[in-house]
Amino acid sequence: MIARQNIEQPIGESEVFLDFLARISLVAPVDRPVLVIGERGSGKEIASQRLHYLSPRWEKKLVTVNCAALPPSLIETELFGSEKGAYTGAQSLRKGRFEEAEGGTLFLDEIGLIPPEVQTKILRVVEYGTYERVGSSVTHEADVRIVGATNADMKKLVAEGRFKADLLDRLSFEVLYVPPLRMRGSDILLLANTFANRMALECGIEEDITFSDDVVKQLMEYSWPGNVRELKNVIERAVYRSRGGMVDAIELDPFRNPYEAEAPASAPDAKIAARPAEALPLTGLKEAKENLEISFLSRALEKSGGNQRKAAELMGISFDAFRGLLRKHREVFER
Repeated sequence: MIARQNIEQPIGESEVFLDFLARISLVAPVDRPVLVIGERGSGKEIASQRLHYLSPRWEKKLVTVNCAALPPSLIETELFGSEKGAYTGAQSLRKGRFEEAEGGTLFLDEIGLIPPEVQTKILRVVEYGTYERVGSSVTHEADVRIVGATNADMKKLVAEGRFKADLLDRLSFEVLYVPPLRMRGSDILLLANTFANRMALECGIEEDITFSDDVVKQLMEYSWPGNVRELKNVIERAVYRSRGGMVDAIELDPFRNPYEAEAPASAPDAKIAARPAEALPLTGLKEAKENLEISFLSRALEKSGGNQRKAAELMGISFDAFRGLLRKHREVFER
């Protein structure tokens, strides 16, 4: 029997997060593929762990493959293994992740990056439960549950010919959307306190960690494009820098150069100054407008330290209008 070790427990009490956990619990015992979709840092891997350990397969392995970390040419070998001499440098038989996960769960992170030729082999596993190692014609059976995760628009990838529609159909028996941190309300402070106490223990800080009112306001109003992972970094950084139990300042952007002179408020945007309106083609109005909006949003968020209400005030627009622009250019600010 395999012990449940190094399993990160989900933290949250908000209604939207508890509903998400309930959906995981409902589908976990059903032996079908599941697709987990969520923004970066939102907790897709924790969701995959919960799907595995609440399933009848929990005594077997949960094997994780980060498809973004593998060159496309190696993904097939990584998943299905290879025979000796299958390619230059293949000096011995190599088992793949499907074989390693036999009887358990295979978690394919960033599944949208898998090359089409490998997608075909995965489709065969899903449909018939069989595959061949690279360089072999011997058929192997696979008893594996697939859980895929991505932050990409899968239907868009299908429309662009980058993902097979048949495979997406097979993998999406259930599609779970991980709620972004900005939608989880009081969970932000609950997570912040959890991360703070863990970091205080690591740093040998004996006092109870508390946050100033300004820090609490900042935490609650920031949009958290990096979600839980970004919050964890911000809190841990603030705690180790603190001189005691009180955290009265946080740094949302660690890449902000303290030695870079800030441009005067009246100075025009560099990109706009470099290319005046008269130099733009008349057909480029839409692109120019979008670039201008993105520039203003970026500058306002930077000046406000990520405080969206203050950023809206700096731009001279309502908070609702600001949030509307942020949603419009969501892909840019979630990178």
